[in-house]
Amino acid sequence: MNFKKIGLLFSSIFTVAFGSYATIELPDIISDNMVLQQQSDARLWGWATPRATVTVKPSWEKANAVKTRADSTGRWELTVSTPKASFMPYVINVKGDGSDVTLENVLVGEVWFCTGQSNMEMPVKGYNLQPVEGAADAVAEAWKYPGIRMASVPHAQSYTPQDRVAGKWQLNEPANVWDFSAMAYFFARELTNWLNVPVGIIHSSYGGSKVECWESRELLERYPECDIDREAADPNFNHMHRINAMYNAMLHPLIGYTIKGFIWNQGESNVGEHETYPYHLKDMVSDWRSKWELGELPFYMVEIPGWEYAGADKIDAALFRECQHNATKIIPNSGIVCSADLFYPDQQYCIHPPLKEKLGRRMAHLVAERTYGIDGLPTRYPEFVSFEANGSTASIKISNVPQGFFPYSNLKGFEAAGEDGIFYPANAWANGQTMCIDLNCPDVKEIVNIRYNFKNFIPASVFSTQGLPLIPFRTDK
Repeated sequence: MNFKKIGLLFSSIFTVAFGSYATIELPDIISDNMVLQQQSDARLWGWATPRATVTVKPSWEKANAVKTRADSTGRWELTVSTPKASFMPYVINVKGDGSDVTLENVLVGEVWFCTGQSNMEMPVKGYNLQPVEGAADAVAEAWKYPGIRMASVPHAQSYTPQDRVAGKWQLNEPANVWDFSAMAYFFARELTNWLNVPVGIIHSSYGGSKVECWESRELLERYPECDIDREAADPNFNHMHRINAMYNAMLHPLIGYTIKGFIWNQGESNVGEHETYPYHLKDMVSDWRSKWELGELPFYMVEIPGWEYAGADKIDAALFRECQHNATKIIPNSGIVCSADLFYPDQQYCIHPPLKEKLGRRMAHLVAERTYGIDGLPTRYPEFVSFEANGSTASIKISNVPQGFFPYSNLKGFEAAGEDGIFYPANAWANGQTMCIDLNCPDVKEIVNIRYNFKNFIPASVFSTQGLPLIPFRTDK
């Protein structure tokens, strides 16, 4: 018997079976420059030789080494207790399989997962012929915010759940900022202004994706209208709308990274599906929360922007914005940013408004109040409550306007209808005594219903004195 050949054979088998895990391997999301969620049991994972012992030692004061063993496939995971947020850089040493990996320049702060479609994906540098206002100043002033880090996931699709995805953490340096998600970057910048802690953003978006693209197979199989296998077998199916594909490739590999909450900027591709969208979104959020196993993580989203959609004067997008607000009423621990004023009147054909800085700041204010308990920020939008009609006149009660409206006369965007359901333009003005909006519509003898800015594309024209837009509404529900 040739024992030398047998030894070589076993050596070859071992190399084929376990060669890819001969040393410690880490996913991209666990890299130099990452941000870990403060005062949490932050989850770390990777791969090693099956059954190998892995030791993780953070550098923060009094931190103890944590050990675990890889499972039969070589995957391992553990948690480390993180300290209070600070701008002090730490290192984390990972040992196992005779290898030694050191993660450097690690910060501890607040981590948010930002996802959606193209308006979340839109980088600071903008798209072709579609700029982001304030981009140059943001890049030039990046040095003021060394605690901001972003990990951006590139486009990927799969019909089977993946374990790995590209996207290492990047420093907040001018060369990097141009490619960061603009909305997420401005959100992080404003949030760190308020909290004075590092802010890490995990950004995973896909332009044109539907909500169903970000849902798991077990969830989608509940919906009779969704057929993953049919789509997978059709090479001509719209690649941006492939349900389940982004979940598997761009979200599943990141599940479990310890975060504070979710920011969601999506919906344009689901316009026309306002009857089902709130429930699909609710299911998605519930599914994500259960998989992250971090409790009822906050979920904040953005109204879809004004655009022509199927026609500027039609109401498909208005119905969808309405359903987005309705979704926040059935999703616990959620909120929404109204964007009715965050586009310009001449941008009917631009679905990517340039005002991402204002949008990011508005989102940060909502998060600062709801999640971090900072009172007094402008987050409560004027909202329809009720109305009383008397012939061709009506008085509309609006909430969240303690000091009334601006402007106070010649308010645009109001319509009224009688029993026939035909809407006509109405004259409207602010009533300084009742803090209501009064209107008159000579074309309607008996007002039955009222609408405000309930169209696909119509910039906001009524604001609270704090500068927040009146949420578009209709009473003919």
